[in-house]
Amino acid sequence: MGPRTGGSPATLVLASSGVRAAPSHRAPSSVPPPPPEGAVRFATFNAALSRAEPGELLADLSVPGHHQIRNVAEIVQRVRPDVLLVNEFDHDPHHLGPRLFRDNYLARGRRGTRGIDYPYVYTGPVNTGVASGADLDGNGRVATRPGSIDYAADAFGFGLFPGQYGMVVFSRLPLLTDRVRTFRRFRWADLPGALLPTDPGTGRPFHDAAAREVMRLSSKAHWDVPVEAGGRRPVHLLASHPTPPTFDGPERRNVLRNHDEIRFWVDYLSGAAGHLYDDQGHRGGLSPLAPFVVAGDLNADPHAGSAHPKAVRQLLEHPAVQDPVPRSRGGLGAAALDPAGPRTEGHLRVDYVLPARDLGVRGAGVFWPAADEPLFRLTGDRPFPSSDHRLVWADVDVRS
Repeated sequence: MGPRTGGSPATLVLASSGVRAAPSHRAPSSVPPPPPEGAVRFATFNAALSRAEPGELLADLSVPGHHQIRNVAEIVQRVRPDVLLVNEFDHDPHHLGPRLFRDNYLARGRRGTRGIDYPYVYTGPVNTGVASGADLDGNGRVATRPGSIDYAADAFGFGLFPGQYGMVVFSRLPLLTDRVRTFRRFRWADLPGALLPTDPGTGRPFHDAAAREVMRLSSKAHWDVPVEAGGRRPVHLLASHPTPPTFDGPERRNVLRNHDEIRFWVDYLSGAAGHLYDDQGHRGGLSPLAPFVVAGDLNADPHAGSAHPKAVRQLLEHPAVQDPVPRSRGGLGAAALDPAGPRTEGHLRVDYVLPARDLGVRGAGVFWPAADEPLFRLTGDRPFPSSDHRLVWADVDVRS
């Protein structure tokens, strides 16, 4: 699946949820029934569809027989989300990858599944692998040649080439693409009270002035994608994939950036967001009346792991946000069998679908079959047959 340094560590089994929920015999089936009438199924899936070289994913997608991609597609077909955010999907400027994945894999049923059609797709450029021209890793050098770890560490977001670890939204419902807001160029230093890293030995800024001047907050991007979901107002899908809070040093620059990438949405949902500006130069956050769903691999567990202790809690505790706390038999079983305990680096909750508090939630879950279920073949264990993350979904009543 290519190097995992820029996404999530390969040693982690992520997207576990429901560890604090009911015993496994009460956990829902991995394959949910269709959403209730009036509800829309939103989902997020870090599908590990990134590769080590530019063009490699396109080559894999161009033929319909790639084993890992078939497993990823089958998971999507079994859950059948109406709106799906895919993290770690290499971006290409011609948007060929999403079309190939949709036509060669998602639309083709296999092993008893029906194909699923997503006529609406949104994707855009991300910061990963885009040269910054500055020394962002603090090693005293500026790397400019794509393909090396040094280059990836000096890019706006860690990536061996532009577009690695990108994002895509697939939808069965119309996406209002002319109203999408993107915040890829928003500078980290422009976030009031930003947790910019310092050298713990001297207390001085970790980054030099040139790096602080250009450094962007989003390691990939922050997107506000309005979905025409059938309610009175569009539902805004707030999509992102913050940097993993690791692969840094005592300055904890990735820990702090992860915190502030999540904090972006906290500010965006607040009434005082005049400091936020999008890539078109428009300022402000989301209207208080606008329904929303925050989704993505946020790379932060509220109770354990290496993230800042308040990183995801600040979002989960936001008065406008509700947490459905999705469950899975596989997640509960893995927690029970983990000899190191249920909240270790091998069992963390990092993928989220968080609807607005004033929207009804009719169901939620994680596609994570238990080891004794036939569909365990799709998630499995190392080496993972699909992804080291799990698809998370929630049925949201858009009529609320």
